[in-house]
Amino acid sequence: MQRIAILFRYLLAAVGTAALLLTLLSVGPELVWWIQVLNFPRLQLLLIHAVVLVGLLAVGGQRHRGARLLLVLGTGVGLALQASFILPYTVLGKKTVPDARPAVADSRAFRLRLLVINVLMHNRQTAPLRQLVQTTRPDVLLALETDARWARELRELRPLYPYQLELPRDNTYGMVLYSRLPLEGTRVKYLEHPGVPSIHTSLRLPDGRLIAFHGVHPPPPVPLEYLKDKTHYKEVALLKVGDMVRQTQRPAIVAGDFNDVSWSFTTRMFEAGGKLRNVRLGRGLYNSFRATSLIMRWPLDHIFVTRHFQVAELKRLPGIGSDHFPIYAELVLNEPAAP
Repeated sequence: MQRIAILFRYLLAAVGTAALLLTLLSVGPELVWWIQVLNFPRLQLLLIHAVVLVGLLAVGGQRHRGARLLLVLGTGVGLALQASFILPYTVLGKKTVPDARPAVADSRAFRLRLLVINVLMHNRQTAPLRQLVQTTRPDVLLALETDARWARELRELRPLYPYQLELPRDNTYGMVLYSRLPLEGTRVKYLEHPGVPSIHTSLRLPDGRLIAFHGVHPPPPVPLEYLKDKTHYKEVALLKVGDMVRQTQRPAIVAGDFNDVSWSFTTRMFEAGGKLRNVRLGRGLYNSFRATSLIMRWPLDHIFVTRHFQVAELKRLPGIGSDHFPIYAELVLNEPAAP
C-alpha cells in the first residue's frame, strides 16, 4: 500500500510539472506554431491542474515537503492562469453583446438567424445538414469545407434561399453562402493565399437597413503550405477583416471557422480594436470542434458582431456527421433611432 502511495505521489509530481510547463509556455510569446497550439487545451489543462492540486492536498506525507509545497504553489498558479482565460467565456463572465429583450427579439424586421457549420469535406452524410436547415430555418447559412459534391447536395435548399454564393474547393477551404435576405456588393477576397477565399457582402434586412457580413475560414496554426517565410496567414487574414469592419460605421457580422480558440492571442487581437464583440463572452464555451471526441473539444467556429447587435439565442446544435458541431445564433439589430 505504501508503494502505491509513493507511485501516486510521483505520478502527481510528473503530471503536475508537465501541465505547469505547458501552461507557462502557453502564456509566453507565440514564437513558433506549436506554442500557438498550446492555446487550444486550456480547459483540459485547467482540469488537470485541479485534479493534481486536489491529489497533492489529499496525499500529504512528510517526505519531500518542500518540493510538494512548491508543486502545490505552482499548480495553483497554473490553475489561476488557465482560469483567467476560460472564465470570461462562462456565465461568470461579462456579456459584451447584451441579451435581446423578448419584445424586440420577436420582431422579424430586426432579427437575423445565422447557422455556421464546417461540414467536413470528406463527410458523406449530407442529409442531416439539409434536415437541420429545414428544421431551424436560418435566414443565413454559411457552410465551410464545401467541395463540388457538397455544393451539389446543398442545392436542394435553393428554393428556401433565393440568394446564393457557391465557392466549392477541393482543398477544404470551399464556402457556400445561402441567404433569404438580399445580398448586395458581394466580393470574394483571397486575403493571403489564392486557395483560401473569404466572403464579404451586405445583407439587406426587411426594414431596408444593410448589415456587412464577412465569412472566413483561415488555415490552422500549424506548418502548412499556406504558411511561408514565417508569415501567420490566420493573423494577417483576420486582422485585415477587422480593418474592413473598422473602416465603416455599418453594423457588421464576422462568422466562420477561425481554426482558433476564442481566447487565443490572435482572436483577442481581432477584437482588441473595440469594434467587434464575441457573442460567446458571458454565455458559454460552446465547444464546436472536435465533435467526435468527448475530451478534446474547443470553440473554433465563431460569430463576432459590432455594438449594434443583441443576442436572442445562441446554441450549439447536434452533430451532422462532421467533426464540427453547427453553431446557431439569433441576432437582433438595435431598433433604428427615431428621426
